[in-house]
Amino acid sequence: MTQLKNSFSGNAQLRHQLYHGDLFLLDSEASSQYLVDEIKDLLIDSFGEDFRHERHSSDAALFFEKISFLRKEIYLNERFHKILSQLIAEVGFDCSKVSFDPARLRVISHKGHDNPKAAPVYYAHRDTWYSHSQSLISWWVPLNDLDEEETFVFYPDYFSKQVPNNSEIFNYDHWVKDGWDLKIGWQNKNDGIKAQYPNLTGNFNDSNEIGFSCKEAQNLLFAGAHFHKTLKQELHKTRFSLDFRIVHLDDHQQGTGAPNADNRSQGSTIKDYFSCV
Repeated sequence: MTQLKNSFSGNAQLRHQLYHGDLFLLDSEASSQYLVDEIKDLLIDSFGEDFRHERHSSDAALFFEKISFLRKEIYLNERFHKILSQLIAEVGFDCSKVSFDPARLRVISHKGHDNPKAAPVYYAHRDTWYSHSQSLISWWVPLNDLDEEETFVFYPDYFSKQVPNNSEIFNYDHWVKDGWDLKIGWQNKNDGIKAQYPNLTGNFNDSNEIGFSCKEAQNLLFAGAHFHKTLKQELHKTRFSLDFRIVHLDDHQQGTGAPNADNRSQGSTIKDYFSCV
């Protein structure tokens, strides 16, 4: 049974439990707090001290332009890569055996789900549907304390059970053939309409779900194969978070990872991951 845990006995055991569906909400580390502080400084420079307030997204075009710039800076800048490497090591991973896909800034706005261009943000999905390894570990860090209604939910019944989907439409090589804008995320305001994002093609039973609240700079780790969904927000404020993805290379090469229930995406992202050392 999938459980939300807050500790583990060692890295090998952590990976084993993740691949079997357990979720880990861990305390903040020095590097995750430093990362959060650095990103907050960028947000304050762009939007002011009260950067979560709804009014900062009232000029949608300007808001999108500023966020797009920040996303690219956070994803590509080597100083943020170094912080991620430090964080990965602090949680007990051997950096010589880990590669990562850098951090993305995620933004969930008040009533953002009403914008058709943002629809893919709210799709229930598995991260592995985007051509990731079954050994993928997804890592999520909130920039603020968040209540349960501000985060997202997991559907544990479907960790190893298929859901109807069109993941076969996603081809990583096509996704990045014109550059990394789609890989970085939301560099073009029309991507949510024009790009092909894997989605459900039928119904599933969503009665059993696991949600969570969290504190600033905590570390949520889960298998990329977990079926999950971002919650819609109508709280008159904006949720900011970071996520990045890691793969333990020995596990990937040995075929050790979470079960593949229904992922039919094509290609592999791992060739463009960054070394943790």
